Amino acid sequence: MIHRLHEGSLALGIPKGSLQENTVELFARAGYRLTVSSRSYFPRIDDDQIRPVMFRAQEMSRYVADGVIDAGITGNDWVIENGSDVVEVAELVYAKQSFRPVRWVVAVPEESPVKAVADLAGGIVATELVNTTRKYFADQGVGVKVEFSWGATEVKARLVDAIVDVTETGSSLRANQLRVLDTILTATPRLIANRQAWDDPRKREKIQSLALHLQGAIDAWEKVGLKMNVRKEDLDAVAGLLPAEKSPTVSDLADPEWVALEVILDQRTERDLIPKLKRAGASGIFTYPLNKVIP
Repeated sequence: MIHRLHEGSLALGIPKGSLQENTVELFARAGYRLTVSSRSYFPRIDDDQIRPVMFRAQEMSRYVADGVIDAGITGNDWVIENGSDVVEVAELVYAKQSFRPVRWVVAVPEESPVKAVADLAGGIVATELVNTTRKYFADQGVGVKVEFSWGATEVKARLVDAIVDVTETGSSLRANQLRVLDTILTATPRLIANRQAWDDPRKREKIQSLALHLQGAIDAWEKVGLKMNVRKEDLDAVAGLLPAEKSPTVSDLADPEWVALEVILDQRTERDLIPKLKRAGASGIFTYPLNKVIP
């Protein structure tokens, strides 16, 4: 009999490992105080309707599918690898180093004579993503032996014919002088839910609310609010400098000749834009960080 953690509350799986630190920060930006102890697998959260528990991302989808927990955060690569029947509630594009998907790639040492995936026929491939890798090579019509790797997969590239490993920026592959032959899967973190929990109106509402806050925090992560004062005679010139897809909020000031203009922008856009706004007549310009952006 499966022991369930969610009597009267939402049991939520938090990924332990590479995503852990960014997940805690994401929850903070979303308005949740999630406190993780190095000595416990049961974090604390300032929401008495949520009971968090930590699992490795690799096993999260199995516990969600089995109903051990109601929902959890894990990469869709592990949902695919485990063949888990779950509800995908939201894509949460954040990772340990950047806001980009991770890639599972076939890689060989730079000095390897292998030039293409087909050249690996009859060889040995080491990976943690065993089932997905076997399917990939079968789909390619290339017969290989796929062995499970318990970690440090990059090191094994010189002990076997190739590896399938995950990369975010490619820096680890370059540091280990590995060459990518192909990408077999692109993955991002997802909020997933148990189907029975999803059919419970109360739990579904809680999961959807959590997804809304987390997505809002991600949308705000690399954005800033920008506010300035503008003479009405300069308003068209200043507003014309803003990205076309951004519609600013314009508010009257006590001085009838002036208005306040406010807009949300990407940080990179804001850096280049401020000097141009100043030259066009804007004054009292200031920026402020955002925790959440809810469309």
